[in-house]
Amino acid sequence: MKRATAILLTAYAPLTWGSTYAVTTEFLPADRPLFTGLMRALPAGLLLLLLARRLPRGEWWWKSLVLGALNIGAFFPLLFLSAYRLPGGMAAVVGSVGPLFVAGLSALLLADRPSPRTLLTGAAAALGVSLVVLKAAGALDAVGLLAAVGSTASMSTGTVLTKRWGRPDGVGPLALTAWQLTAGGLLIAPVALLVEGAPPALDGRNIAGYVYLSLAGTAVAYWLWFRGIGSLSATQASLLGPLSPLTAAVIGWAALGQALTAVQVGGMALAFAATVFGQLRPARPATDPKTFSSASKTDRKDSMDLEGEAVRR
Repeated sequence: MKRATAILLTAYAPLTWGSTYAVTTEFLPADRPLFTGLMRALPAGLLLLLLARRLPRGEWWWKSLVLGALNIGAFFPLLFLSAYRLPGGMAAVVGSVGPLFVAGLSALLLADRPSPRTLLTGAAAALGVSLVVLKAAGALDAVGLLAAVGSTASMSTGTVLTKRWGRPDGVGPLALTAWQLTAGGLLIAPVALLVEGAPPALDGRNIAGYVYLSLAGTAVAYWLWFRGIGSLSATQASLLGPLSPLTAAVIGWAALGQALTAVQVGGMALAFAATVFGQLRPARPATDPKTFSSASKTDRKDSMDLEGEAVRR
């Protein structure tokens, strides 16, 4: 039950992120992606910092900056840039291969070699997402494509490093999330000012949209996401990512009147099935009682640690 609860709580993040497109198009000022990224990250980070009432110490100053840059400061601008420059959901398609990025990085940084099962599940999820969001379009924009790959690589690296570094002793996920969001927001702020100029005038509708994105879509979502990374494996957490474009498609159909074709519905079913399958534990081979040895009989000081790193991730 603890594992199921961890999966459901972590899934809140991509499910909520799936509403970002609808909120952006319906509530926020147009053509201000960097300002939107800033308004998502910095207020949420400062709020969580106020609640956590704890600052980084020692090496966690630079670690928080690195994680904040990867998960927020670089990810947000690159994601918005790719969405603006690429046609027909291509940015979401590139983002859907994130689990494969994470699997490769986990092998390098966590010594966690991906199984064929994991690779096939990630490929199936990416295929399903592509059937949902990819539309016919002309030539791809090189800058947009590089930005999409960069955003996926940035978030994937941040996910794996978050797992590798863990948290300082006595520090909970709330403080860790606060450090990253604040660092990421501070990194975005000068870029937004230089590229987009002064903040736009906001009306009540805009403010409501930013409040939702900052609180539900960022503060709570990233807190649960980083909390989940501490309980699930990096690859398992990343395989929840396809829930984001699937949620966006459902909201587009239910709230914005966007039609869904049979191919898109089939893609949604495939991506959702791959996401669920990715959360199931692989079957373990039966242990031969004649060959099993306890830790004491083999003079080992360790034993079957159900709270070890592989389980807690």
